[in-house]
Amino acid sequence: MDIQTLIIFAMEMIGTVAFAASGAMVGVGRRMDIFGVCVLGVVTSVGGGMIRDVFLGIIPPGVFQKPVYALVATITSCMVFMVLYINRHLLEGHFKEIYDRVLLVMDSIGLGIFTVVGVNTGIQQGYLDHTFLLVFLGTITGVGGGLLRDMMAGVPPYIFVRHVYACASIVGAWVCAVMSQHFSTVEAMVISAAVVMLIRYLAAHYHWNLPRLEEET
Repeated sequence: MDIQTLIIFAMEMIGTVAFAASGAMVGVGRRMDIFGVCVLGVVTSVGGGMIRDVFLGIIPPGVFQKPVYALVATITSCMVFMVLYINRHLLEGHFKEIYDRVLLVMDSIGLGIFTVVGVNTGIQQGYLDHTFLLVFLGTITGVGGGLLRDMMAGVPPYIFVRHVYACASIVGAWVCAVMSQHFSTVEAMVISAAVVMLIRYLAAHYHWNLPRLEEET
């Protein structure tokens, strides 16, 4: 395994852990049992990649060919469940703000990494010159798992109530697609993932999202 492949694999593992943690935290917040929490964690981690692979004609999707991602997501979800189950107070009072911030960080890391992983997968399939397709693949990989998570958890999908979420993924995917034509794969992926995370941070810090209807009434 060369250095570039190793770095990309490390990024995928970090993204898998981050998205699994965010999915598991949503499941715990919805008072699901350990099975439900694990399902949400795994779906959040691999759901977007599965949708992407179906569009690319990769059958069966990569997660079934390399189950290590699902295994890591399951282990992460179980750990989150045990920590929050034993320490229930972390979901209440002033700890709730910390919980929300951790969820935001995990979701942002996963969004950034999987957005660029989606673009890189499209490039590996021979679509380097198809920028629109690469942006689509990156975006669906980044937001697809979270969309499935929210639908299964019975909450408003994040991409519909937090519009900067999807926009951050689109911008990051476009940056990655363009940079990949002029720079190395690792450089393009790292910088583009950082762009997504920065946009998410600025959106949360400066409250760029529109207020929800129930917050106005």
